[in-house]
Amino acid sequence: MNNIQEMIDDMNTQSSLYKPTTFWIEASKIIQDELKQKDIQNFRNFDSSMSMFVPSYAFPKYLKNPDTFSPLKNVLKNSTDDVKSHLKLNMTIDGEAYAFSDYRVLSSSNINKSPYLDKVSESNIGNPLEQFTFNNRVFSRSFLNYLLGLSFLKQHVDTTKIATVFEIGGGYGTLGEILLSDNRNEIFYINADIPPIAHISSYYLQTLFKKDNVASYYDLKDKKTLEIETLKEEYSAINISSWQIPKLQGKIDLFVNFISFQEMEPEVVKNYCKHIARLSPQYILLRNIKEGKRKQDKEFLYGVKEPIKGHHYDEFFPEYKLLATDDTIFGLKMEDGFHSQLRLYVKKQNNKDSHEY
Repeated sequence: MNNIQEMIDDMNTQSSLYKPTTFWIEASKIIQDELKQKDIQNFRNFDSSMSMFVPSYAFPKYLKNPDTFSPLKNVLKNSTDDVKSHLKLNMTIDGEAYAFSDYRVLSSSNINKSPYLDKVSESNIGNPLEQFTFNNRVFSRSFLNYLLGLSFLKQHVDTTKIATVFEIGGGYGTLGEILLSDNRNEIFYINADIPPIAHISSYYLQTLFKKDNVASYYDLKDKKTLEIETLKEEYSAINISSWQIPKLQGKIDLFVNFISFQEMEPEVVKNYCKHIARLSPQYILLRNIKEGKRKQDKEFLYGVKEPIKGHHYDEFFPEYKLLATDDTIFGLKMEDGFHSQLRLYVKKQNNKDSHEY
């Protein structure tokens, strides 16, 4: 892999619309520091990764040190010898009960059409601390989040003609892994992100699918334009930087953003939405906290100045109609009462709200 500093130096010369905002200014620093100190081969168990872009079902402290919860287990042990009670507690603490709940939703809802989701199984690249195996398939929380989102999409629209998928802020590359792992999908995947995450996702996808099949920022940085149809002939996927998005030319079928827009400021998201609309996707699939991300203050550095909420997307995508939302089945009502909401938009036809699928 190329030196990540090259990408960071290039980013520093760009417009603020393509640089980290309040949340990621702080988050990027600690991830970069950990990358300097540790091997990227272990990025999925970095403290910084697990708190910023590698979600888990279990408490992060448990994953790092399972003995942390020994006192709680001992209390139950001393109060009852019921084996099922101990199993339930262990499955709650280590996250398996939550993961299996999501897996059950996926299994009961998946429709057997492209993008196919019934065979994919997550790799262990990055040495994750948390993965679960159900029916001989491996899942992490990130993997199940995306699988549920795609299953939600298939509930509402005909996805069989989706051939080009564009994502901004794709974490370490989960959506790309899902779409490219099954040859039946025949989907070209584009991911755009800021460093250091763009560097990490390139490492992940190139390790998984080989460098010849996945272009990185360093492969494409000198190109004046990025013609999607031309790039399809050479690669299965491309992983670019945020400031290369204006270079994209052509058409996409589906745009996806899970979580990262809520970590940006509205003016930055609005600019990205302008470019997304320019590429004319038929569908837009978003995952966002319904109530908005917590604001930054003196006691909470990893917040935003102005939270992104549903109405922002309605305003930023005037050519699209909100077709469906979900925050309890495919999305999630969290322990603190906040809702991780899926939002599906469809392109208006002839400036009318009626659609044919």
